[in-house]
Amino acid sequence: MAMSDPIANMLTIIRNGGKAGFAKVDIPGSKLKIEMMRVLKEQGYIKDFKFLDDNVQGVIRVYLKYVSEGQPTIFGIKRVSKPSCRVYKKSKQIQPVLNGLGISIVSTSKGIMTDKQAKEANLGGEILCNVW
Repeated sequence: MAMSDPIANMLTIIRNGGKAGFAKVDIPGSKLKIEMMRVLKEQGYIKDFKFLDDNVQGVIRVYLKYVSEGQPTIFGIKRVSKPSCRVYKKSKQIQPVLNGLGISIVSTSKGIMTDKQAKEANLGGEILCNVW
């Protein structure tokens, strides 16, 4: 059976892996997920990620990052735009997450970027998820 929302599945795998204290998690691959992982790595929410080619779909291996006492760096990660209800915002309508403590990952015409980068470039787009 096909997944109806692969991005929500990816976010759930990361959330559950962090709560369980795993060093790494494996996610089914796609170009959109790789770009989202790139943004999370640039912002310091994950240690690293690798794309492993298995001649089918590929697997993204995500190395999770922890702060002191085994607390995951990602305290919360939530899907905003869903397949049943897409959420699009203009650059001036994009709101900060937790007064700037978190980020939104936005899909724009210039690629996947954070909410701050989208506002600086004066680009709107689909709000994929919020991370804090």
